[in-house]
Amino acid sequence: MRRHSTYRPFGRTENRLHGLGLLALALILGASPIPASAGDRPNVLLIISDDQGYPDLGFLGHKPLETPNLDRLAAKGVYATDFSVTWPACTPSRGSLLTGRYPQRNGLYDMVRNDMVNYGHKFTPEEYAVSPEMTLGLDPREVTIGDVLSKAGYRCGTVGKWDMGQARRYLPLQRGFEFFYGHGNNGIDYFTHERYGVPSLLRGNERTTEDRGDYATTLFQREAIRFLEQNDERPWFLYLAFNAPHGASSFDFKGVQALDEDIERFRGHVPKESLLGYYAALYRMDAAIGAVLKQLSQTGDDKNTLILFLSDNGGSGNGGNAPLKGRKGQMWEGGLRVPFLAAWPGRLPEGRVVDSFFTSLELFPTILTACEIPAPTDLVLDGHNVLPLLKGEATTPRREMFWERRLDRAARLGNWKWISTPRESGLFDLAADPGETNDLTASHPEIAADLEKRFLRWRGEMLQSEPRGPFRDY
Repeated sequence: MRRHSTYRPFGRTENRLHGLGLLALALILGASPIPASAGDRPNVLLIISDDQGYPDLGFLGHKPLETPNLDRLAAKGVYATDFSVTWPACTPSRGSLLTGRYPQRNGLYDMVRNDMVNYGHKFTPEEYAVSPEMTLGLDPREVTIGDVLSKAGYRCGTVGKWDMGQARRYLPLQRGFEFFYGHGNNGIDYFTHERYGVPSLLRGNERTTEDRGDYATTLFQREAIRFLEQNDERPWFLYLAFNAPHGASSFDFKGVQALDEDIERFRGHVPKESLLGYYAALYRMDAAIGAVLKQLSQTGDDKNTLILFLSDNGGSGNGGNAPLKGRKGQMWEGGLRVPFLAAWPGRLPEGRVVDSFFTSLELFPTILTACEIPAPTDLVLDGHNVLPLLKGEATTPRREMFWERRLDRAARLGNWKWISTPRESGLFDLAADPGETNDLTASHPEIAADLEKRFLRWRGEMLQSEPRGPFRDY
């Protein structure tokens, strides 16, 4: 029988109690495997979901969804309550993840998207070949985590949603990866694998229709396991980038597509029928993650693999992001704050909850530190190694953070957050008010002014950095 838990807002005291609950769950699930010797470089599994809301993990108990494998991962590792991405939508957020740099520094600070589809226009192959989705992408001069790890001897693969350009020069095989199966654009139809009528699934550098009709999440599970099975004794890095539970990119279907049996699993248990696809797609994505983790266990790789999980931005159309305000595309916490999990047997504690603020910019340097690989001396990274934070050995190194999306701006200093958009603005104390309901600008004008000044200083730094395409004017 499916249980429907009563909603409880997140709070600092509750997080500490919640951490004890996770620890108890970890003990029930069993002890960690014996860690590999200190001289062995770890494998790294970096998993990202698409539009998964901050409260949308089963163990939190706020919605009648099911994520047993992610719940188990949280029990075996670290769960963060105050983790943010660099942009409230997918393309710039994922670009930052793989470069370790602000979108404004790496040049990919807006969506690579054909807006003619908004008007029902179906591109011919000739039109699509010269459209923004084919001609724009992450600047080839940018260094990805794949570039750095492959040069250090890692076997690197990416499966799923690449979202950083589809022309060959932008694709993973040219960015440090030797294995790629997925799509280079924002989204696809889960079954036809088309984007508004254009076949979009690729194996390596070539488009493929061989799997047409099969559910995308299941295909990404299959290919992730295929990569893991191709073991040649090198340590590996796998970027498993789901398009689930994002809505389908097709003219004839609005919403999230899911398998019939998964939809029936949730029928009668969701708040609205329109959410059936979201709940079902999230469940199937979790099952795919479980299959990949099972593969690691069967080969023994689980004993020395750092696993990181996050969503690319806040939830959209998924029943809400409460206790946070806002959604995908917005500078409110509901657009920027996302789920984050990390596990590394014997190296990270089990059942630990981290309330400190940090961001996706931290993951690039953290992975390099875990792999004992120095960052290139000529590469400017905007993040910090957070392994000591995850272990409970240090406080967060992240003091301030900045966001910009066209005319929408936000800045954070400690627990203070300032927002300025053409529609709304305010100053909020996130420690006391994570829902951003109480604007403190009038009572603390000096803090609001300081944060705006810091934002302008940061923006000046971004403009002075070496220019990168596709959007920078230089």
